[in-house]
Amino acid sequence: MINVIVVDDHELVRNGICRMLSDLADITVVGQAESGDEAIKLARALKPDVILLDVNMPNIGGVEATKRLLQIDKTIKIIAVSSLTQQPYPSMLLKAGVRGYLTKGAPLTDMHKAILKVQSGGRFFSPEVSEQLAASILAENPDSPFDLLSEREKQVAMMVVNCQSAHEIAEQLFVSVKTINTYRYRIFEKLDIDSDVKLTRLAMRHGLIET
Repeated sequence: MINVIVVDDHELVRNGICRMLSDLADITVVGQAESGDEAIKLARALKPDVILLDVNMPNIGGVEATKRLLQIDKTIKIIAVSSLTQQPYPSMLLKAGVRGYLTKGAPLTDMHKAILKVQSGGRFFSPEVSEQLAASILAENPDSPFDLLSEREKQVAMMVVNCQSAHEIAEQLFVSVKTINTYRYRIFEKLDIDSDVKLTRLAMRHGLIET
């Protein structure tokens, strides 16, 4: 039996996934969480085998949550679940340590396969995500201007476009507000923009946030 925690800030989505998984004889949903913070607490208490983790959440997003969950227990298998398939999300999550990446439109059969495969030590990616990863590896030039950013800069940029303040980001990443403002300056310089609004528009244009 594989013990699973489902993490999504949308209750309907979270409950829907749990309901589908409850029909599978070899899967047990041992917990639900609506945020990265709550997922970390549940992981400590419940010690799941697999975590289905939403990518785009308030406060601690999927990337930071993945890193912290694996710090708690490096044997946990994490599968990102998102409607966002454009770079840099797939690469960021893969580097953070996820073992799979499913689109929210994936059928139950794919979700079942993904859980079984990552639990046995493999990886599983939805076709759309595999295509993005392959294109990123093969491309001679960056597909997205966000590829110019470091991993930490990408993480801060995504937190900014999710309307988190410098103070909130600093608290989540355990750094100073001054450090976050330095990151913002570097992000703006590399992307040739001068405001959070332009950063958000750029992220929307490249499919990095849901519209």
